[in-house]
Amino acid sequence: MPQMANIVIKKADKVTDVTWTAKTPSAGDKSPAVFKNDTVGTVLAQRPTFTVVAADNGTRKARRIRTTTFWPKSRLDSAGNIVVVGGASSEKSTLIPQDMTASEIAEFVYQDAALHLSALLQAVGNEGYAPS
Repeated sequence: MPQMANIVIKKADKVTDVTWTAKTPSAGDKSPAVFKNDTVGTVLAQRPTFTVVAADNGTRKARRIRTTTFWPKSRLDSAGNIVVVGGASSEKSTLIPQDMTASEIAEFVYQDAALHLSALLQAVGNEGYAPS
């Protein structure tokens, strides 16, 4: 089981590092590990959140990993207060059969992550349309 740690990634400018701070470690299956981007917002509710949950599938022949990302949208209300009024969200579900070899799993995990980081998939997210 991986140890809880901060996650450092690049911002959209592909130069600047940003740290997603480890806030709450998972307590086991079906319990989320929680990370916050403390560089955004001035109060906790305005900070983006990333969670990771893992558990056996129903037959115990595979592990299901679910991740969610929430990026709050903050606006000024009529009294001049900053309030969260929704935001962008992402969910990803990955099933990894436990009868795959370690090298098969490693290659799948690496390529799956790389596909989501590809310029084409970033364009899909930015524009809101699948490639045509």
